[in-house]
Amino acid sequence: MTVTQRRGRRIMMTPGELDAFLTTQRTCRVATVSADGAPHVSTLWFVWDGGSLWLYSVVRSRRWADLRRDPRVAVVIDTGEEYDELRGVELSGGVESVGEVPRTGELCAELDLPETLFARKYFGVDELPHDGRHAWLRLTPRQTVSWDFRKLTPP
Repeated sequence: MTVTQRRGRRIMMTPGELDAFLTTQRTCRVATVSADGAPHVSTLWFVWDGGSLWLYSVVRSRRWADLRRDPRVAVVIDTGEEYDELRGVELSGGVESVGEVPRTGELCAELDLPETLFARKYFGVDELPHDGRHAWLRLTPRQTVSWDFRKLTPP
């Protein structure tokens, strides 16, 4: 993963802070490009495994159609209300689908970790129930930019 943070190095998250942030946040905004070139932004749940962001998407969605045609994506995860509370990460690169589409629960060792993380994070169980409407997209970011404005405030 490339971290490009020319400006704002002072507010950049450390690798540990970045992992903690991505592990605890619950929603992200996914930006795709439609066939006509128009941007499309939608909200999703996700899990972070320390190197990749896993998105569990409805396969009959504009987002899925956009990403099947053009896998380039930008994802933003952020939090905070006041200026000195703002924190966030933008991850960008290309996504790839993993497992069957739609996901029905066939054995797929590559999905063991993200499905366990997702089931625990969002449903409080150890095994993800499959509904035959969703499938997995993996983003291994080519570029990461982070910010934590709390670092601007003296302790």
